[in-house]
Amino acid sequence: MNRNGKVLLLLIAIVILSIGIFLFIRLSTNDQDTAVENTSLRPEISANMDVIESQVSELRGLDIKAKVPRKLLTRNELRDVVLNDFLNTYTPEDDAQDVAVMNLFGFLPADFKLRDFYLELYTEQIAGFYDSEKQEMYVISDSGFGGLERSTYAHEFVHALQDEHFDFEGKLKYTDEACQQDSERCVAIQSLIEGDATLTEQLWFQTNGTKQDMQDLQDFATTFQSPVFDSAPVSISETLTFPYLYGGTFVQALHAQGGYAAIDKAFTTTQPVSSEQIMHPTAYPNDVPNNPTLPDLEKALGADWKEIESDTLGEWYIFMILAKADDPQYRLFDSLAKDAAEGWGGDTYSVLKNNQTGRVAMLVEINWDTEADADAAFKAFSDYSDLRFGTVGADGIWQGTDYSSVLVQTIPTSFTWIVAQELSTLQSLQAIVQN
Repeated sequence: MNRNGKVLLLLIAIVILSIGIFLFIRLSTNDQDTAVENTSLRPEISANMDVIESQVSELRGLDIKAKVPRKLLTRNELRDVVLNDFLNTYTPEDDAQDVAVMNLFGFLPADFKLRDFYLELYTEQIAGFYDSEKQEMYVISDSGFGGLERSTYAHEFVHALQDEHFDFEGKLKYTDEACQQDSERCVAIQSLIEGDATLTEQLWFQTNGTKQDMQDLQDFATTFQSPVFDSAPVSISETLTFPYLYGGTFVQALHAQGGYAAIDKAFTTTQPVSSEQIMHPTAYPNDVPNNPTLPDLEKALGADWKEIESDTLGEWYIFMILAKADDPQYRLFDSLAKDAAEGWGGDTYSVLKNNQTGRVAMLVEINWDTEADADAAFKAFSDYSDLRFGTVGADGIWQGTDYSSVLVQTIPTSFTWIVAQELSTLQSLQAIVQN
C-alpha cells in the first residue's frame, strides 16, 4: 500500500521545538545515484558542522568512527534530485497500482496523481537527508547555515551515528526489500530511528542552541508555507509524520526508563516489531503480532487472478482505515477508531487483480486480543461500512457504488474483511473464508 514507498525508504518527521513544528526527512536511497553539482563548503560552515558533530556525538554517547561527507543543496538542486534520482524508477505502472490499492482501502481517490504529488511534496518539505548507501549527509539551504540548518544537521548527524553503530542495511535489515516483505516491522524501525534523532536534536538544541538559532527558527516559523503538505490526503500526511510523533514518544519512554542505553538496546538486542509497540510503549517488547496465514487466494479464484500485494496492516493502519478515509463522510471519530484498533493482535491482507478485467479485490484477516476486542472492532468496521458503502443487505453484504464489502467472523477473536469491485468476486472470497 506504498506504506514505505516503492520509490525509496522515506521517513518524514515532525520535530516539535518550543517555537513550532518543523518537518525533516531522512532518505535511504538504496538504488539511486544522487548526482549533484555542489561547490565546496565554506570554511566557516564546515567548522560549524564539525562542532555540531562533536556535540551530538558526546550527547548521544556514540563515537565518530569515520568522517561522513556533507553537502548543502539549494531548493532547485533538491527538486532535480527528487525528479531525476528519487522518482526516476517510479513508473506509471507503480503509480497506478499504488493508487488502485489505496483507493480500495479508502485512502485515495481513484484518479489521484501520486507521483506528481510526491515530486511537489518532497521538494517542499525536505530539509535534509542522509544517504545510507553513500553514507553522505545533505542539508537544504538557499541562505547560509543558520538555526534551521544547524538543527537539521544535528538531526541528520544522529542518523550517520546510528548507521555507523547499528548498521541500517545489515544488522537492522532496513532495506527496500525487507520493508516490502514486512512493512509493519519497518514502520517500527523507522520510528525508532527517527524518534532517536528527534529526541537527540531537541536535547542538542536545549544544550547548544544559541539565541540566534532561536531567532532564526522563529523567523522561519512565521514565514514558512506548506501548501502541498497542507492539502495532502490525510492518510499520507499523518502516516508521513507517524515515525516522528509516535516514534518520539516511544523513544522518550525508553530514555526515561534507562537513558540512551535503553535506546541502544532497542537498536541491537530487542528491536520493536510493530506500530502497536510504537503507539503503546508498554506493549514493547513482549506484545508481538500474531499474524494469520491466508489460504491460496489466487488458486481459489482462478487463473485470471494474481496477487499484487500481501502484507500486514498493523494497529496504525487499522486506525487509519476507520478514522482517516479520503472522504470525510466515511470517517469514524478518532476516539472510536482508536478504541477499536487498540485491541489489534495481528493481521494479514492480500490484494488481488484480475488480469483480464483489471478489477481488484482485497481480503484481510484480523486477529484481536480478546473476544471483547473483536466485538468492538467488528462494530466499528460495521459502522464504517455503513458510512462508506451504504446500508447492509439481508445477506450481510454492503453494496456500494464502486465496491461491495462484507465482514465474516469465523471464530470469536478473529474476523475477515473483504472488499471487491465485483459482487461475484466478493462472494467467491466469502465462500473461501467460510469453508
